[in-house]
Formats: sequence, structure tokens, C-alpha cells
Amino acid sequence: MINQKVETALNEQVNAEIYSSYLYLSMSSYFSSINLSGFAQWMKSQALEEMVHAMKIYDYINERGGRVLLTAIDAPPTSWDNPVVVFSETLAHEQKVTGLINNLVDIAIAEKDHATNIFLQWFVSEQVEEEASVDEVLQKLKMVGDQGHGLFMMDRELGARTPAALTASE
Repeated sequence: MINQKVETALNEQVNAEIYSSYLYLSMSSYFSSINLSGFAQWMKSQALEEMVHAMKIYDYINERGGRVLLTAIDAPPTSWDNPVVVFSETLAHEQKVTGLINNLVDIAIAEKDHATNIFLQWFVSEQVEEEASVDEVLQKLKMVGDQGHGLFMMDRELGARTPAALTASE
């Protein structure tokens, strides 16, 4: 049986992961609206990946005999000034999620819930990858600016991303 404090914190993380998915889907819509379909595809893939993360935690709570309690998801922003702003906000969001995951690990350790601590290590590693991936796109965007051939090339490159959930079991 899962510890109540751990269960509550994991439920909050399910909500946070679903919000992340919702945010990235909103960003995908923004990119579609400015005819950057590759950027839109990248964000749609990111949205799917975040929902997979939410479901991993959802399944874990159930597996441990807990109960998932879904709560309201805040509305995400719907417009941005340019792609650099979108990816700057994406990096800041991923850094926030890293903090949330680290807090979950701290709670699991404090509650001596070793199974949850082990479960969360995948998310710790995943956040390193998430931040690096977003930062790479952001740094390239800063180099090319928000217009011209460089942006077109990046759009083509980002459009080639296949959702991780469709290529491998996480």
C-alpha cells in the first residue's frame, strides 16, 4: 500500500504532467497558426510524451494500491511573440518540472518509500534529456532568429521528430 503523503504528491504530478501535455498542444496549435508545421509536429510529439509520463505515474499509483484523483487542468497560454519565446518558456517549464520531480524524490526518501524512489529515477533521467533537448532547439533558434532560411531548415528538421511513445516503450 502506498503512503498517503506520497500518493498525494504523485497525484499532483499526474496533474502537472497532463498540464504539460496541454501546454505543448497549445504551443503546437500556435506553430500551426503561423505555418511552422515542423515546429507544430515537434510540440505535438512533446505533448504525447508528457501524456505518457502522466499515465506512467497513474499506473504506478494504481499498482501500489492507491487511488488516482484527477483535478482541473489550468488553461495554458495560447499565443506567443515568436518561436524563441515559445522555446524559452518551454525550457523554463521543463526546469520547473525537474524541480517537481526532485521534490517527489525528496518526499519518497523522507517517507522511506524505496519503491517510489526507484520508480522516480526514470523521471529524473528523463528530465535531464528533456531540458537538453529543448535547450538545443532554443540555442539554434537564437542563432537563426525568427525569420529566413534557418527557420525554414529548423522547421523541416523538427518536423521529422517521431513521438517516443510510438517508437519505443518507455
